[in-house]
Amino acid sequence: MTYYEEAEVVPELRVRVGEGGEGNKGDYHDLAVRDRPGNGEAGGEPPSPRRSCGRLVWYLVKLFLLFSCLGLLAGVCIKWVWPFLMDKEVIPIINWETTTFSTPVLAVLVFASVAIFPTLLLPSTPSWWVAGMTFGYGYGFLLIMSGVIVGVSLPYFVGSLFHHKIQNWLEKHPKRASLIRSAGRGNCFDQFRAVILIRISPFPYILYNYCAVATNVRYLPYILGSLIGVVPEIFIAIYTGILIKTLADASHDQHSLSAPQIVFNVLGFLGTVATTIIFTVYAKRQLKTIQMEEEPLLE
Repeated sequence: MTYYEEAEVVPELRVRVGEGGEGNKGDYHDLAVRDRPGNGEAGGEPPSPRRSCGRLVWYLVKLFLLFSCLGLLAGVCIKWVWPFLMDKEVIPIINWETTTFSTPVLAVLVFASVAIFPTLLLPSTPSWWVAGMTFGYGYGFLLIMSGVIVGVSLPYFVGSLFHHKIQNWLEKHPKRASLIRSAGRGNCFDQFRAVILIRISPFPYILYNYCAVATNVRYLPYILGSLIGVVPEIFIAIYTGILIKTLADASHDQHSLSAPQIVFNVLGFLGTVATTIIFTVYAKRQLKTIQMEEEPLLE
């Protein structure tokens, strides 16, 4: 292998030159590999404008195909799937509720399900929809919030009976549990903020109810953070219930919605989706920051 071939094989090789000359004796020179990316040669040249333009066009094509498929799927659901569900599932259930239960009894049932289902590891979101369909935003919100107070408190106190078992489970999975443990660190305000973020994020609602006590989070920051953190989800559930009832009434009476109603429902749905995404992304970013701060403590 020649002198220059060695210089190209070994990156940034320092070669002693001029050993025979008096003036160059002991001098060293850096031989950088010319073909390494980033040296301004062929391997490190920035992508050409044509290649960048091609990537942008391909990205836009994929984006167009994605939205086209989603639009086609939405059209199929609106045309065939949604009317079928309305006639066979939603309308019969609504009619059964309104004819079987009076409004006070239905309020008691909604409150009881929202308060008890989380303790039994059952979802209570359908009850939130019923509250929206029956009581609207005002009374529906108050009814759900009163049930949530009990629904998040019971698992907290029940979980205290199994504190050591839950804590042992968290210790076996330190990386996964670091997010939950972050809510138990710091002062009351830090715990309050962490609980809000956990409730807004897509972290399992029912699971955190039982795991919270094992993180040593205090009850006051836990209950206040939980109540504030579920407010966006409650309003989304109430709006969903109202929208379902509106569409069910239109399907049952066999009349189409007016143009203002369609615009209002579409804008409301898009606003609901956008709000959900914004809150979720923000909460996930904040929780990731907290989790990164906690990871060095676990190593």
